[in-house]
Amino acid sequence: MVDEVDQEENSLEYQPSDTDPSDVEESQGDVESLAGGLQPGDLLVEKDEELARGNVRIADLEQAVSDRDDEIDSLKQSAADLEDKLSATSDSLAEAVASYKTVIVQANPDVIEELISGDTVESIDESLEKAKSLIGKVRQGLETEISLARVPAGAPERRSPDLSALSPREKIQYAIGGRR
Repeated sequence: MVDEVDQEENSLEYQPSDTDPSDVEESQGDVESLAGGLQPGDLLVEKDEELARGNVRIADLEQAVSDRDDEIDSLKQSAADLEDKLSATSDSLAEAVASYKTVIVQANPDVIEELISGDTVESIDESLEKAKSLIGKVRQGLETEISLARVPAGAPERRSPDLSALSPREKIQYAIGGRR
């Protein structure tokens, strides 16, 4: 093979006379630039170095991927743990809200239990206030109605009519029993 390369170089040196010598020099420069002035052994060494750098880079990337996979697994585990804690906390909160509602109902016997509703402490407090407001309005309306329709208990007092405002003639007529 080395003989073939030497023959090609020699054939480039002997150009026919109709060729421009500057073209010959350019073609020789092209061959040298293609070969890079390197021997086949040098190319193998360079190829091996590039391959080694590529293998190191691949190993680094594989390690990074492995580290990321480990991190993803730990994050998934953390997420599962947090979901369990959230579920337990939600259950505990639901029990606490139910207990709070029971206490509120017992502390306010004048409020109907069905008027107190909600899934949170705030909503239970809000419904309690609305129920108290409603009960107050109903109570006030009933008291107003009762006061308007109030009938005195028993017969009225018996007393003589006030005749002081009557004229003497009216007093005489009243005594006779005649009214005009």
